[in-house]
Amino acid sequence: MNQVSRTTKVLLGAFTTLIAIWLVAPMLIVFPMSFTADASFQFPPREWSARWYESFFTSPQWLGALGNSVLIGVLTAIIATVAGTIAAIAMHRSKSRMAQSAQMLLLTPMIVPPIIAGAGIYTFFLKSNLVGTVFGFVMVHIALALPLVVIAVNASLSGYDQSLELAAASLGAGRLKVFLTVTVPLIAPGVAAGAVFAFVTSFDEVIVSQFMVSPTLQTLPMMMYSSVTRTTDPTIAAAASLILGAIIFAFIFFQFVVAPLARRSKKRTGS
Repeated sequence: MNQVSRTTKVLLGAFTTLIAIWLVAPMLIVFPMSFTADASFQFPPREWSARWYESFFTSPQWLGALGNSVLIGVLTAIIATVAGTIAAIAMHRSKSRMAQSAQMLLLTPMIVPPIIAGAGIYTFFLKSNLVGTVFGFVMVHIALALPLVVIAVNASLSGYDQSLELAAASLGAGRLKVFLTVTVPLIAPGVAAGAVFAFVTSFDEVIVSQFMVSPTLQTLPMMMYSSVTRTTDPTIAAAASLILGAIIFAFIFFQFVVAPLARRSKKRTGS
């Protein structure tokens, strides 16, 4: 068995740290930029102020866009999680070739370039009068988030012991009770991870959303994109900080709540 030397470990650690800094540093810069007192983007800020957060939370346009993003993200997370979980369980238990084909089909939105998907969706939704509606946004974001839910739930199902369901059924539990008291708790970490991924995907989506916005319905990322192409209002930095904060919160939730649940579930199933 090959042993990794101490020098190699130190070099690999240093290289990994540099890569992590290179990936994360550009995103974290928006935090100090959002607290500048200047009327333009300034890094590092010459004076500190929360005026751009005040501008954000007193603007009906920004608050409306934030509300739309949260509403669409929550609806997307709920529907995509339920549909993706059912689809993943059905495909996991089916041994037919159609199930494998269905799984590949469900993952297709991950490999199709978003700009192409957006053009096709716009053409279809324009004829259906769904452009610029919450329902249209939710349907589009569900299509983008569903593959992530299926992957997350499939990961939980890969270590799932189906004999536990048979044991519960042999003791007299009905199918619904077995599903709610045995299946759902054991795959809950994967379901929770899928819900987090679905919400973040919807909340942060901007490419396909360009084809869905209307003057009366804007999402927060689209509001930021439109604003940055017209002005250099630092309110965008405050909005970016709020989005980044939401994503960091989702990551912390996954790391310290979902991941421990997954490890506990694995120990309980003995896998």
